[in-house]
Amino acid sequence: MKTPLHRHEAIPVAAKALDATQEQRRKRRLAYEDRKLQKRLVRLTGQAIGDYAMIEPGDRVMVCLSGGKDSYALLDILRILQARAPLSFELVAVNLDQKQPGFPAHVLPEYLRAQGVPFRIETQDTYSIVRRLIPQGKTTCSLCSRLRRGVLYRVASELGATKIALGHHRDDILGTFFLNLFYGGRIKAMAPKLISDDGRHVVIRPLTYIAEPDLARYARSRCFPIIACNLCGSQENLKRKEIQQMIAQWQRRFPGRTQNVFNALARVTPSHLLDRSLFDFLGLHPTGIADPEGDFAFDEELAESASVLPHPSGRPPGVDGRGPRRGVALTITPLAEAKDELAPQANQASAQPPRTRRASVRIQPIGE
Repeated sequence: MKTPLHRHEAIPVAAKALDATQEQRRKRRLAYEDRKLQKRLVRLTGQAIGDYAMIEPGDRVMVCLSGGKDSYALLDILRILQARAPLSFELVAVNLDQKQPGFPAHVLPEYLRAQGVPFRIETQDTYSIVRRLIPQGKTTCSLCSRLRRGVLYRVASELGATKIALGHHRDDILGTFFLNLFYGGRIKAMAPKLISDDGRHVVIRPLTYIAEPDLARYARSRCFPIIACNLCGSQENLKRKEIQQMIAQWQRRFPGRTQNVFNALARVTPSHLLDRSLFDFLGLHPTGIADPEGDFAFDEELAESASVLPHPSGRPPGVDGRGPRRGVALTITPLAEAKDELAPQANQASAQPPRTRRASVRIQPIGE
């Protein structure tokens, strides 16, 4: 027969039971959030693939796996799409072992074998070449990437790959855009799909629509065995990192700004830029016919339909699939015609002519 618990003994038991219940609820909530995140990332990746025709039936896609969070997520999401997609395509993972000191060469093969993914580990001592040619303290990224691309293009040909998939995401594309803008004097970003430098391969970036913080969270939830890069990871003053910090600060202070800038990359108006190779300014002559896409500034028709630019996935800026986030929406409301009939006693000799139309601008927080 069990001895009944005294009151002072029952309290710790009840507290432990409550803690266990709360822990179970926390785990269920985290698992639910992880499933939501995965579902959203898979959807955005599939949308980018569809928008730019990145993968076609019968493709053999070579997924470049560096050991970082982005390439792990790319391979993981492509495998999910491979199992669900109505079209058939192959995946093969490729890692370039650049012989960096301390590189854990066993991690990727063990992970890929456990996942049942076909793979190839290519060994090329590009680390020594970079260290020999680049002075200490200087940026190694440019030379390192050129050497790496050359090796990967060769491996793609040997494997018969029709597409080369890279793990660049939305913030990489924005970072490249601002680097070119601030330091190169060019409006240029990363293409979601392009022909390789050797002209023989198609390079794709399926994570184009995905923000870096979401990939970091996904990598934590999936417990990927991350491998750090000792070449560029130690260069703390890179311009790209400064740009990344700027973008992160924008996102904290002005939710939706970075997404609007990203959206703008897909909504270019060459006639309102200065590049003569993109628009025939020399052959521009009046036709007497109104252009429905012309520059109306803040005319009535445009004012009544003004709105924030849409997200590529169809959601409004500032909404990343986790519900509304605080931002601002611009609303332009035409006012009634301002004529003197409302004030007959007003001074008729005013020095300024009366305005026939005007507009008010109201800034309203998104989500309220």
